[in-house]
Amino acid sequence: MDEPKDENISAMSKPAIGEAGRTGDWRDATPVIDAAKCIPAVKNRAACHLCWLYCPEGIVAPGCPPTIDLNYCKGCGICAEECPAKAITMVPNEEKTT
Repeated sequence: MDEPKDENISAMSKPAIGEAGRTGDWRDATPVIDAAKCIPAVKNRAACHLCWLYCPEGIVAPGCPPTIDLNYCKGCGICAEECPAKAITMVPNEEKTT
């Protein structure tokens, strides 16, 4: 007899290297977080993290401030669009300074 299925449990997965490998070189703009505007960084506690929630690639790690794995970021800009504090800006790659 099968165990009853709990409808409140969903599958979770972690980002991993896929068939395409590291896909960060596909992007033409790079997200840059301004810690002075970022809500979790300003409050120094877990708060907001909408960038983490909405990232379709799952490469934003929650923190104070959150971090973005640029090896896999495709530069879609959803994190920047969803940030209520406008702490994330998309910088065109030719303008980005390291």
